[in-house]
Amino acid sequence: MQHITVSESFKKMTVKAILSICLFIVTYLALMILALIFTFISAYAGIAIIVYKPTFFTLLVGVGLVAMGILILFFLAKFIFKKNVVDRSHLIEITAEQEPKLFAFIHKIVDEVKTDFPKKIYLSSDVNASVFYDSSFLSMFLPIKKNLQIGVGLVNSVSVSEFEAILAHEFGHFSQRSMKVGSYVYNVNQIIYNLLYENDSFESKASSIANVHSYLAFFVAIALRIIKGIQWILQKIYEIVNLSYMSLSREMEFHADEVAANVAGSEPLITSLLRLDLADQSYNAVINYYSEKIGEAVKPSNIYPQHQFVMNFLANENKLPNVNHLPQVNLSNYNRYNKTKLVITNQWASHPNTEDRVAALQKLNIGVKNNKSDKAIVLFNNIDVVQEKVTDNLFSRVDYTTEIKDEKTEEFIEAYTKDYRANTFDTIFNCYYDNKNPVYFEKDSLERDKILIFNDLYSDNAIDTVYTSIAVERDIQTISQIKNGDLVIKSFDYDGVKYSPKQCDELIPVLETELTRLKEEVTVNDKAIFQYFLQLAQTQSLETEYLNQYQAYDEIDKSYDEQFEIYAKMMNATAFINYNTPFEVIEQNINTIYELEKPFKEQISKLLSDEKYQSVFTDEIRENLNKYLSEVLVYFSRPTYDDNALNIMMMSIQQYQYLIGRKFFESKKELLNFMVKLTKQ
Repeated sequence: MQHITVSESFKKMTVKAILSICLFIVTYLALMILALIFTFISAYAGIAIIVYKPTFFTLLVGVGLVAMGILILFFLAKFIFKKNVVDRSHLIEITAEQEPKLFAFIHKIVDEVKTDFPKKIYLSSDVNASVFYDSSFLSMFLPIKKNLQIGVGLVNSVSVSEFEAILAHEFGHFSQRSMKVGSYVYNVNQIIYNLLYENDSFESKASSIANVHSYLAFFVAIALRIIKGIQWILQKIYEIVNLSYMSLSREMEFHADEVAANVAGSEPLITSLLRLDLADQSYNAVINYYSEKIGEAVKPSNIYPQHQFVMNFLANENKLPNVNHLPQVNLSNYNRYNKTKLVITNQWASHPNTEDRVAALQKLNIGVKNNKSDKAIVLFNNIDVVQEKVTDNLFSRVDYTTEIKDEKTEEFIEAYTKDYRANTFDTIFNCYYDNKNPVYFEKDSLERDKILIFNDLYSDNAIDTVYTSIAVERDIQTISQIKNGDLVIKSFDYDGVKYSPKQCDELIPVLETELTRLKEEVTVNDKAIFQYFLQLAQTQSLETEYLNQYQAYDEIDKSYDEQFEIYAKMMNATAFINYNTPFEVIEQNINTIYELEKPFKEQISKLLSDEKYQSVFTDEIRENLNKYLSEVLVYFSRPTYDDNALNIMMMSIQQYQYLIGRKFFESKKELLNFMVKLTKQ
């Protein structure tokens, strides 16, 4: 691998990160000195009181003063004793004896990248690869051996060349001296985070001291107030440290990408980056499928053929080409539904976005040395055994209450396909209705004898117009937030032009004009769609049925907004339950809930008796909602909440949301299915 020059941007971010850490260290040392002085004075005063008049009362006061000082000092020094150990319970370690081809493959990459071979290699179940290690205070000064985690879902989703590029990227983070600065900054960042936010054991120790006696509790309370002040100061400094670290982290990603491109070429990393979202979505689809089967005690012996099926199935649904059993995703596919022209650099993101990484790799344009197009699973001795072992480990954490039933891949394919078809719209609409709804028009507003062509109505241009209008509407909302100060940023780009917050007033009217034009285009197309299917219905003597279907959907559509508003009010009113809240405020909020419950319960009663909604009810939902309506629930009585009453209410809110959402979807799907039926007769 050729020598890679560190970019000026990387050097600049490294300097900023180190300077921010120096600022934190200076602030921390100043606080530590003050804490030492305070502890000395507290201890001296406590001992002096006990010596001056040794009684039980003075003993408690003296011990309280000493404990107060020690608690503050311990808070500032506790990170020295903290070790962050990565949870390995979900991982399976593998050795060179078990997987010689894989280890030889990794050795070759390590040698080319010029870094150390991993201390240990583990397999996980997901679509990911990462380098990890346990860290402690000593990590700042001593070298650490890293471990490699390989997701079996990942090797199921990439070619050998792509896998090589992904691993080279991971090792690239530690390949050069300059990159070790980034590793050092990461360790310091973790230590600071621990100091500020991981305080469960510390708070437990403070509580145990306070529980000894009320006098000690008084001094512990003072110590905790002082510590809160210290935390506030350090948190302000940490914001600067973390912001610098995130900027450096994004630069490190670009640098590691360049390392990977030099090892495997630009193209394998590009193709894997663009496919991994689809692979991850497919993996999660299978996991979610079996999550819903826990009650039936259904699980697979090997999840990965099912993962492979879903990935190729979804690719086929989206008309993606398939090469060597792997879907090929390009940038236009990746961004098909994201038409925004607004670019705001996320200063808190640890990774640059995929589009920026792809652009940087294309600019490098490093050729592939030896394209290995076989799937990465060929690197394992017996991939079926490996996949089954990882699958068993994944499902071992599920507590099944009845005898487990093994679901074969063929059974999964049939059930998944049926469920997918039941919960998506027909592909003939080309995703036109995935994020918008059919629109009803009065017959009098239609043009007579207009010649309409189906493929024009659902063309890629029509879809682009829909998603562009959605994007412009969202962009206007975001830019309005910038204008109002709800979103604080220095600048943003729109359509390649840089703007400051002061220029929002110039840009918003331009976008509003553009949005009006786009919505008019969509409306014209929607009207043509309505007329096209009306003409089909008329030729088949199904006009009345068509209009009835549309009006039934339109009725559900109009009632949904009102129903959802009631749901939103209940969710907002109950949000305080998740936070520590004074008793008086809790009681005020509970009274607000009681007021909102009146229209909410009325809506539930309507749904229970409305014939149109019976298809979406289950026995469990009906039973829970009737229980909610029939019981007088008291949610809070000082000093505690009634968890059972709260659970009944919160479950009812969620089930209500499911019912109105599911009915809306079913009504929309029934209409669209009828339209599909018209095209086939």
